[in-house]
Amino acid sequence: MAKAPAPRRSRLTHLDRAGKASMVDVGAKPATERLAIAEGHVRMAEETLAVIRAGDAAKGDVIGTARIAGIMAAKRTHELIPLCHPLGLTSVKVEIEADGALPGLRVTATARVTGRTGVEMEALTAVSVACLTIYDMAKAIDRGMVIGDVRLVEKRGGKSGVWRLPRVSG
Repeated sequence: MAKAPAPRRSRLTHLDRAGKASMVDVGAKPATERLAIAEGHVRMAEETLAVIRAGDAAKGDVIGTARIAGIMAAKRTHELIPLCHPLGLTSVKVEIEADGALPGLRVTATARVTGRTGVEMEALTAVSVACLTIYDMAKAIDRGMVIGDVRLVEKRGGKSGVWRLPRVSG
């Protein structure tokens, strides 16, 4: 298994000089176009995936409901994650695709804003809540589903520019 890249060594921005948690002051930063893409998946039994794809889940449209839940969650990230700034998101897209190889559903969220801080947490929250919603709506069929690999794939904008998740070959 490939080793994850070492984290960049820098000061934690949410700690003040005394080590206390504090919200970062972004007031002096310029507003720029920012984007973040996150992904994750829900692994499940093949039979569960078949029920969801057929639209036969007892609770209704699993994929449609999870997509809306992810979008709603992105808009409320600042209420869920301490020290996150409330953002005027310009776009949130949540895509959910069946993947027979898992088997399960792959979730991708893209969040955009023109602002003074990034939207990574909003994209990650969208993916997380969409995955949780899939689990909730299908748990009567399959309590053994596994939510996994929720991660940032790409971010653009701000002082740090573009970052992409390194792809591991092999």
